[in-house]
Amino acid sequence: MSYLLDLLEAGWLGLVDYLSFHVLTCLVPAFFIAGAITLFFSQATVLKYFGPKSNKVVSYGVASISGTVLAVCSCTVLPIFGGIYKRGAGLGPAVAFLYSGPAINILAIIYSARLLGYDIGVARAVGAIAFSVVIGLLMALIFIRDKTKYDEKAFAALEKEPEGKKLWQQVIYFGSLIGILVFLASKNWIAAALSFAVLGFALRWFSLEEIKMWLKETFFFTKKIFPWLIGGVFFAGMLRFVIPPNWVSAFAGQNTLQANFGVSLFGAATYFATLTEVPLMRAFMDLGMTKGPVLSMLLADPALSIPSILVLGSLIGWKKTFTYVGLVVVMAAMTGFMLGAWFLK
Repeated sequence: MSYLLDLLEAGWLGLVDYLSFHVLTCLVPAFFIAGAITLFFSQATVLKYFGPKSNKVVSYGVASISGTVLAVCSCTVLPIFGGIYKRGAGLGPAVAFLYSGPAINILAIIYSARLLGYDIGVARAVGAIAFSVVIGLLMALIFIRDKTKYDEKAFAALEKEPEGKKLWQQVIYFGSLIGILVFLASKNWIAAALSFAVLGFALRWFSLEEIKMWLKETFFFTKKIFPWLIGGVFFAGMLRFVIPPNWVSAFAGQNTLQANFGVSLFGAATYFATLTEVPLMRAFMDLGMTKGPVLSMLLADPALSIPSILVLGSLIGWKKTFTYVGLVVVMAAMTGFMLGAWFLK
């Protein structure tokens, strides 16, 4: 009974620490940013660029950053991927989208930078974008003879999406939102000024219906993610109590190929709800895991899990599926190993 109480206390203390230092200064602005992105860019806006007749540079470019718009996990991206692939999207752009959808989640990138360090946040964002393009190109090259049937009417329907806000409005608006996130913890007066600016921009550029939609989307992300995140933080606090530090440091305390491949495989097999992998990685870092293996895990885990692998096999076949899994695991491990040696200190 005493051990159980100590375990629950460790989880509670971890949760209190998290709520005290990260919710207001990190997650609240991030949820508003995610809601605004959904308001500016719809799913159809992204998907209409994936047809075989579209410009390949544009296709891969849109696919590589689609996760910032969609904010989906490794399982929820599969129905969208299945839809565009069956309609005739090229294998390369479709796979690039499959990886980037969950890997470049804007909330996860922001949260990683705040909780794990800005070097890991930057490495995760850049690595995920580069991964999506490279993996997509390799899949297209390996299976160059495989062709999907192009459904022109299905893709034409996606092109009827109405135009969004002007580019200069998007730059100013998102720049102000990100500025709030950056300055909230250090320079409150700048964050306050930017908050008033965002409010003014919203009242001037948005209709009342659009503002309601923004708040609705923000609440949707909060309702969908925050309960899982609280559970993940509580679990991470208990992990610190249960796992002896020497276990973690013995396996991943040094930036070795073995450690990076081990955590990459673990990440590819396990499923964590959106954002919950970040507090778990923070717990492992506190127990002695070095930054190279942490990055390997963050690059492999969002894109894959055993459930998603099983579904993917039924969509594109096991040969393509195992090739995709192998590319993700190897590239995640090698990236973590190399950046852990040269960049992440």
